[in-house]
Amino acid sequence: MGRKPSKDEIKPGADLRGANLMGTNLIRADLRGANLIEADLIEANLTGAYLVGAYLVGADLRGAYLVGAYLVGAYLVGADLRRADLIEADFYRADLIEADLSGADLRGANLIEADLRGADLSGADLSGAYLIGADLEDILYDNNTQYDKNSPLDIYIKKNK
Repeated sequence: MGRKPSKDEIKPGADLRGANLMGTNLIRADLRGANLIEADLIEANLTGAYLVGAYLVGADLRGAYLVGAYLVGAYLVGADLRRADLIEADFYRADLIEADLSGADLRGANLIEADLRGADLSGADLSGAYLIGADLEDILYDNNTQYDKNSPLDIYIKKNK
């Protein structure tokens, strides 16, 4: 387990690689451009947090709360977001290649032009999510994945059955 950073270290551009932020209250924290590669953010509360351009490659965000968080252009390659609460989170142009979003709540999330290649959406709820221009190549999904009829995800699934 990584080290626990001080409150003074929670700031834009911070180097928090591998940090232990499990269960930490980071509501509306400004972590723009922060290095959170392989950080432990299990069940952290990042509601409304600013993570624009942040590096969350391989980060563990299982069960984290990111309701209304801003992750525009964030790098979440291989991140673990299982069962995360991502309602209305903004992932515009975010890189979610091979991210595990299984069981995540993505209702109303902005995934416009997000790169979801190889992401696991099994059991995720994408009702009302915005997916225009999202790259859905090789995504994983199952019968429990929820999405709107005629959405880009619905069209992709129908085309690739």
